[in-house]
Amino acid sequence: MSEINEKSPKHCANKQAVDLHKFKKKLFFYLTTLLLTILSLIFLVWLILHPSKPHFSLKQADINQLNLTASSSLDSYIQLTLLSTNPNKKVGIYYDQFLLYASYNAQKITNVTSIDPFYQDREETNLLSASLVGNQQTVAPSLAYQVKRDEETGKVALSFKVMGRLRWKVGTWISGRYRFNVNCVSVVAFGGRSPGLMSLRQGTVCSTSV
Repeated sequence: MSEINEKSPKHCANKQAVDLHKFKKKLFFYLTTLLLTILSLIFLVWLILHPSKPHFSLKQADINQLNLTASSSLDSYIQLTLLSTNPNKKVGIYYDQFLLYASYNAQKITNVTSIDPFYQDREETNLLSASLVGNQQTVAPSLAYQVKRDEETGKVALSFKVMGRLRWKVGTWISGRYRFNVNCVSVVAFGGRSPGLMSLRQGTVCSTSV
């Protein structure tokens, strides 16, 4: 005679729970392995290509107005032209945000101006133009002394700041967004009694950080 074993519903439920737990563990393991493999491939491609940060230089800066009032406010109008170069042979750059402003003696003298988002292809160079305007921009009272001193020496040192976000493009793959900052320092000659200050027309290399 053969022995008959009958399993209770509780026993079957416990077995199903164990099987489901094993399945979840295997699924989690496979998904984790797949994710790590994809991330490793992306990191490997990144190491191989290793995008270089973009290069910027100040092409021209026309200072048409720089007037300090008695109430410690400054009016300014500057026409700026930057030269932007993507040095990468295999990587394109999406500029999603591109903001500029001017500073004098470590003080902001214009409002922030934006340039429309654009794409820069591999080894491409672009000219970027912007108008920087400051109306009744509040500055420290000590700036009046600095302006008078620069007028006497016949030249003024200005900084042009760029800040924004960019993305790298490799083939069809596009990276996440990265912050970048650019600082261009230039020494511009005063135009004496002429309507404006003469512009800088010699290229000035800017520092860039990503």
